[in-house]
Amino acid sequence: MPISVLMPALSPTMEKGKLAKWLMKEGDKVASGDVLAEIETDKATMEIEAVDEGTLGKVLIADGTDDVPVNQPIAIILEEGEDQSALDGFNPTAEAKPAGAPQATADAPQTVAPTETQNAPTLTASATTPDTASSPKGARVFSSPLARRIASQNSIDISLLTGTGPHGRVVKRDVEKAIKEGVAAKASSAASGTALAGAMTDDEIFKMYEPDSYELVPHDSMRKIIAERLTQSKQTVPHFYLSVDCELDSLLAVRSKLNASAPKDSDGKPVWKISVNDFIVKAMAMALQKVPDANASWAPGGMLKHKKSDVGVAVSIPGGLITPVVRDAETKGLAQISTEIKDMAKRARNRKLMPHEYQGGSTAVSNLGMFGIKNFSAVINPPHGTILAVGGGEKRPVVVGDKVEVRTVMSVTLSTDHRAVDGALGALLLGAFKECIQEPAMMLV
Repeated sequence: MPISVLMPALSPTMEKGKLAKWLMKEGDKVASGDVLAEIETDKATMEIEAVDEGTLGKVLIADGTDDVPVNQPIAIILEEGEDQSALDGFNPTAEAKPAGAPQATADAPQTVAPTETQNAPTLTASATTPDTASSPKGARVFSSPLARRIASQNSIDISLLTGTGPHGRVVKRDVEKAIKEGVAAKASSAASGTALAGAMTDDEIFKMYEPDSYELVPHDSMRKIIAERLTQSKQTVPHFYLSVDCELDSLLAVRSKLNASAPKDSDGKPVWKISVNDFIVKAMAMALQKVPDANASWAPGGMLKHKKSDVGVAVSIPGGLITPVVRDAETKGLAQISTEIKDMAKRARNRKLMPHEYQGGSTAVSNLGMFGIKNFSAVINPPHGTILAVGGGEKRPVVVGDKVEVRTVMSVTLSTDHRAVDGALGALLLGAFKECIQEPAMMLV
């Protein structure tokens, strides 16, 4: 029986992707492990490998197609002994039999495994697809394409539903039950309906400008998803902000000594060069350990109190941004943090990060100081409980006792999810951060 190749989920949050390029053509023999195509998401370009053997019988989605939903059939593989006649009457969205697995429906695990390009480690389909992943109550609810479509048509917030399908997936019957009860629809309207209802349409915006006065550039998948997630964050996460000024003179002196003492490589170049941002990441990690109640993420089913300090670092890339995560930052030295950030930032700009490198964490650092920005407020990246916006250091007059002295001062603003981190707790976290910045030795104890 022909085998449906489905659009893979390259991360738990992926719902659509771009089929960038087919690497095989119709009629080619396919072996398990062969790379079939390249898929672009908002964060990375990945390759998908076949897990079945046979012949690529039909390509259903052409090169360059945007917004292909997860689990939509993208190709059909013919099994050994089958020819094109096997495609007659075959429905790729109906039942298909993946190689080496019991017969399954179109809602079953996909038959491709995504991998990062350039010989990166393989991501198993079971670890990344919504069809097989499980999630704790309050995390992203995995759902079938049919369930999502019905929910969208009826203004149902699918994240509020409890799935009764395999591995807790939300399926058709769950959405139909919500429609009948009307609970999820009301919650969805309360959370976002008013704001979305007031949004201007394309026609309303276009008619305000002369036709020849602008160039219309279509949104790519990254920009679309960034817009969706930032809008969702501001609509559903109650932000509030705390700001403080930190003196940097002691930190800059320590940084200078550390960089001067860096060993040299074979070319005579320093093995490391620690930046102020590396100190900031380390200080945020230590502050979370000193104020553990602030190292938290909100979920409807309960508060996630994180044991480790996994700190995201906002990196600007063409067309948007990405936030790779420094894991266990509280246990790492400044040189290691610096090396990791440089490596992940480089791979992020080439869209070569693996999903696990930019997912998770409880906080993030967004530093615009190098652009001359004095202060700003950042938008929280759920499920993070906080994000720290960092301005540039500058010489300022500071009152010390009865004298005025010139000090290097940096302004920072902490955005917090008020559901997880209230005012007093946020103030304690920011105070612990300031203490680490102004007394760098505190990061060592």
